[in-house]
Amino acid sequence: MNEFDLIEKYFNWKQARKIELSVGDDCALISIDANYQLATSVDTLIEGVHFPQETSPADIAHKALAVNLSDLAAMGATPKYFTLALTLPEFDQHWLEQFSSSLKSLSDEYQINLVGGDTTKGKLSITINVTGTVPSGQALLRSSAKVGDAIFVSNTIGDAALAWQQIQQGINPSKELLKQFNMPNPQVSLGQALLGVANACIDISDGLEQDLGHILYSSNVGASINLADIPLSQELSNHLEKTNDWCLPLAGGDDYQLCFSVPEARIDDLKKIEIDLGITLTKIGVITKNQNLKIVGFDNDKTCQSYQHF
Repeated sequence: MNEFDLIEKYFNWKQARKIELSVGDDCALISIDANYQLATSVDTLIEGVHFPQETSPADIAHKALAVNLSDLAAMGATPKYFTLALTLPEFDQHWLEQFSSSLKSLSDEYQINLVGGDTTKGKLSITINVTGTVPSGQALLRSSAKVGDAIFVSNTIGDAALAWQQIQQGINPSKELLKQFNMPNPQVSLGQALLGVANACIDISDGLEQDLGHILYSSNVGASINLADIPLSQELSNHLEKTNDWCLPLAGGDDYQLCFSVPEARIDDLKKIEIDLGITLTKIGVITKNQNLKIVGFDNDKTCQSYQHF
């Protein structure tokens, strides 16, 4: 049983009160008044699973908050508050000073306030719950892709997966690869800019193939993407020339970029967004009627293993 089947079977309960959107998207949506909805999400990072034991406390703190901010970004939400549950094997003042400083730095950057939490003793793990707001009825969902929409991704993908692969092989990744793995840059401003422009959106945390598949499943559509159009860094391009391991950008995950669909009439709006935010948005395919994912230029008989929690 995978993560999504587990959630559906055991935790997708009928709600006792009206919830606009609960289990199954990047964030839950809860109406608070006629003008705004709350967007909320939670993620846990565990030592040895989501980061190596030797990872610095500053990098752990950054990533723990960044991956949650990425969920808000995928909904187009504005960050507001977060809580922190911290499990520590022991009290280490030096570790906590670095962790706290990094966490505060990123929270200040995105103007999201720490409002509570919990601490306990055990194997190192960090759980953060984020809450943001989005104008009522405007949140970016996985379920709103339309046939004919163009599919875009932000910046480049696959570097974090390459870094993790090298770490597992005992290779020291380059400084830039390690930065992409340890200190992802959540696309919060992009998510907000896509409100009213994109139809559907998701963050690429578990791999492009799997996460785009969530949009297709939720929207009852299919897609065709072109392998050659997937945006890559020069370092990953060089690696692929030697190995042809396209599973890294297709299924590696840990990118925390956004994948979204845009109707043809709104594509020109993306040019201004690119300029305003100083980012790159790349068209990689189109939404189709057939409810499957076709990857042009890739051996579709080959299986890439996206990230699985179980």
